[in-house]
Amino acid sequence: MKTEFTPVQLADPDTAVSAGAIRKCVHCGFCTATCPTYVLLGDELDSPRGRIYLIKNMLEQGRAPTREDVRHIDRCLSCMACTTTCPSGVDYMHLVDHARSYIEENHRRPLPQRLIRALVLSVLPHPGRFRVALHLARWTRGMAGLFARITGMRSLGAMLRLAPRRLERAPRSESSIVQGEKGRVVLLQGCAEPVLRPRFREATMRLLNRLGYSVVLAREETCCGAMHHHAGNTRDSLDAARRNIVAWEREIANGGLDAILTTASGCGTTLKDYGHMLREDAEYAERARNISALVRDVSEFVAAVEMPPPSEPKNLVVAYHAACSLQHAQKVTVQPVDLLRRAGFTVVQPDESHLCCGSAGTYNILQPELAEKLGERKVRAIERLEPDVIATGNIGCAMQIAARSGIPVVHTVELLDWASGGPCPMPGSPSAQPHRD
Repeated sequence: MKTEFTPVQLADPDTAVSAGAIRKCVHCGFCTATCPTYVLLGDELDSPRGRIYLIKNMLEQGRAPTREDVRHIDRCLSCMACTTTCPSGVDYMHLVDHARSYIEENHRRPLPQRLIRALVLSVLPHPGRFRVALHLARWTRGMAGLFARITGMRSLGAMLRLAPRRLERAPRSESSIVQGEKGRVVLLQGCAEPVLRPRFREATMRLLNRLGYSVVLAREETCCGAMHHHAGNTRDSLDAARRNIVAWEREIANGGLDAILTTASGCGTTLKDYGHMLREDAEYAERARNISALVRDVSEFVAAVEMPPPSEPKNLVVAYHAACSLQHAQKVTVQPVDLLRRAGFTVVQPDESHLCCGSAGTYNILQPELAEKLGERKVRAIERLEPDVIATGNIGCAMQIAARSGIPVVHTVELLDWASGGPCPMPGSPSAQPHRD
């Protein structure tokens, strides 16, 4: 696609990256078949190439974003399915990230949008605040339907509907005392996951200890910055990245690290991008690249380690839901499936496995109508397989699917932990019994 950026505009590093991405787009349309919003709405401006056209005009002209620009760019899930199918190698991820940052700097949203975004960013990245908010949601859940019918309040209604009726009791996790003979890893603690599903971390630590690794929880670690980054709040996301780099460098100095592991693929995608995000920071650029090089999804890491044979056959059918941030953004596709099969499970994958479930970080709060349609579509595809259990590698996907299905939803690592001697992740569930044809 031809561009007409001026030399002055191209002197800005983010604009230069965006211009390069736009020029690579040949408008072939392959991306439309895999874009969730285009599949749902059939609107060219809700496809990746349509958004590229909007972003090109907005950036080239250096103008304030219009309501139409903002509406269609906001509807993008950043699922990156388009990058998987793009034959031209368009760097859509960094392009849409730049567009969102540009929108936040040059567009004033309506008051209800500003308030809900401020609420989300002031609560979700902070586990303590998030836990309090979920306890309060138990008393106001009955108002979710009312809020859903009021323009400007629908996101609040979506938040209440998504809030679990009961929180898991979170054990006090500390760095493992096991001195792993094979190595030492940091496990990202996360923000939403330890509040919503603390058992994910416990299963991961047990499995890694069993495989010979000591696990460290870095004391000074903070939110990975993904929520702020995808909201266009670049300053806060970069501040979070810098704090984490310092925290993990301290752990490297204290005893070395073989990897920085994540159990939430949305976080992992951002961590692996720290090198790009801080590329213009003279103090942190090289340090960020070094940290990003250590980041692995837990399934990616475990796949490279020799797993013990399963303690006993489980004979369960597992429907594997591939999180977009894992399959499209990180290109980790075969490892989780191979691990589950090697652990003795029968693995099935739904039709349209490339399509997003609609969680996408905070998308199911900020775009509740589209997220609802995508969630229902995903669950129908999974339930047609009649699995005993659903496995995924991202907390957002787990919550989005569990809210719509009665089939147990677990993290992939929970099943691997169970197969190698850990507790059953769904005790008392009919799905813990052998599958019968």
